[in-house]
Amino acid sequence: MKARKPWLTTIAVSVIAVFLLLPLLNTLMTSLKTTGDINSFPPKFTFAPTLEHYRNVMFAAGYDFTGYFRNSILLSVFTSLFVILIALPSAYSVIRLGFSSGRLLTLSMALRLFPPIVFAIPYYLMFQYLGLLDTVAGLILINIFLNIPLGLILMVGFLQELPYEIEESAKIDGCNVYQILWKIILPLMAPGIASVAILAFIFSWNDYLFAVIISLNKATPVTLGSTMFITSWGIKWGDISAATVLSILPPLLFTFFAQRYLVSGLSMGAVKG
Repeated sequence: MKARKPWLTTIAVSVIAVFLLLPLLNTLMTSLKTTGDINSFPPKFTFAPTLEHYRNVMFAAGYDFTGYFRNSILLSVFTSLFVILIALPSAYSVIRLGFSSGRLLTLSMALRLFPPIVFAIPYYLMFQYLGLLDTVAGLILINIFLNIPLGLILMVGFLQELPYEIEESAKIDGCNVYQILWKIILPLMAPGIASVAILAFIFSWNDYLFAVIISLNKATPVTLGSTMFITSWGIKWGDISAATVLSILPPLLFTFFAQRYLVSGLSMGAVKG
């Protein structure tokens, strides 16, 4: 069997990466062009960069980008936090305490297979009754419900890789379930917990569907706020591109600094002995 040539793999991966990054590169270039350069035909690939559209996004009258940005930060951070707080003990009860493991995992997988639009009308009616329409708390609750199944499935896989003998030793030393979970399971599962947090952060940050449904003004996240440059007078491509570039920075930086936890965490449940 011939050995695979590493340079062919490198070239193939590089070509695919460039192809996938082209839309992002185009968005970045559009955000730095003047309106005249954006509308020019044929398109200009050499131009004098400008920050005009970034100023419009940050300081335009009637456009509260900092407020939208704050809503997205609150949404993503609290969603990630509560998904971990719910999924970790639930997974522990499934794997170690034998709490209806088959039914719970099957239900989690089934819920994950449903398209989110299925829950749109029930969520809207329920939140209207509870007075949670146009609130960040409402968006957080929705995204917690949507991300818990994935978090639970991943946590179960991570826990199955941990040797049970460690917990038995802790029980012999007098630790109860809560001490085992806090002092032993939590540190050992740090990479797995980080990977769940990253995925929940990204999925909730990218939420657009439910932001459209329950947000009117106060709870508008940055994903929905970026579309406000689509007006009856036309589409402000430069401003939309600038808002898009700014909105992808938090998840991009978060993933960049935590990528080693993401890789090691997702690989925890990948190999079965």
